[in-house]
Amino acid sequence: MRPAITFVTSAVTLTLAAAAALLSAATPPLAAKAGGEVQLSLSRIYWEYNASANDLGVHVTLDGEDWKALRIKRPDKQTIFEVKGKGAYKQLGMTELFFEGAEPSLDAFPLHELLSKFPEGEYDFEGLTVDNEIIEGESMFSHAIPAGPQVSTQQGPNSFLRVSWTPVTTTPPGFPARPIVIAGYQVIVGRFLVTLPASATSVTVPPEFVASLAPGVQPYEVLAIEANGNQTLTEGTFVK
Repeated sequence: MRPAITFVTSAVTLTLAAAAALLSAATPPLAAKAGGEVQLSLSRIYWEYNASANDLGVHVTLDGEDWKALRIKRPDKQTIFEVKGKGAYKQLGMTELFFEGAEPSLDAFPLHELLSKFPEGEYDFEGLTVDNEIIEGESMFSHAIPAGPQVSTQQGPNSFLRVSWTPVTTTPPGFPARPIVIAGYQVIVGRFLVTLPASATSVTVPPEFVASLAPGVQPYEVLAIEANGNQTLTEGTFVK
């Protein structure tokens, strides 16, 4: 997997590794016309931890009208991501963007090294619209990462399926010890996806959907979503 839980999908999916050639510690200022400035309607950077696979990565979601260039800066003002539209995208602009950073296994990439590459604090999003106005946003980035929920399923006649989990109140073992405030949970079973409030501990999957699944082992995920946007998922399976 925040005061407002928002999930955005996009045809544009990148990894931070693939964008490494665009990173720069010192980048020239964006050239904007005087007086023009607009806000991104959404700018968010957050961790996603897979408790089952023990891997961790950084995701970014943003939305704004008709921008042609955009960069993201850490609290120390180092640019960590930059993208520019070419051709038609430079002329007409872009709106939504979602990408996932590479998610290295913490068995091979030490947690403290990964956290140090993305320090806590305010990350600045800044760019240019097709009208050469500055477009910008901010996102507070935290190392308070929730533990993975303990998951289970209950099955019965007539394609009955209930997915249950334990409430999450702590960080994973070995992670920075921080207060955790869960904003909600998300359950994914194939194409079925539902987001539930923090008080929920189970969901009954519609029997019509369960009946449509092919026989055999079926995967599912439960995500715990912290109020700061960080999210942790636990994987499970059941047999149809």
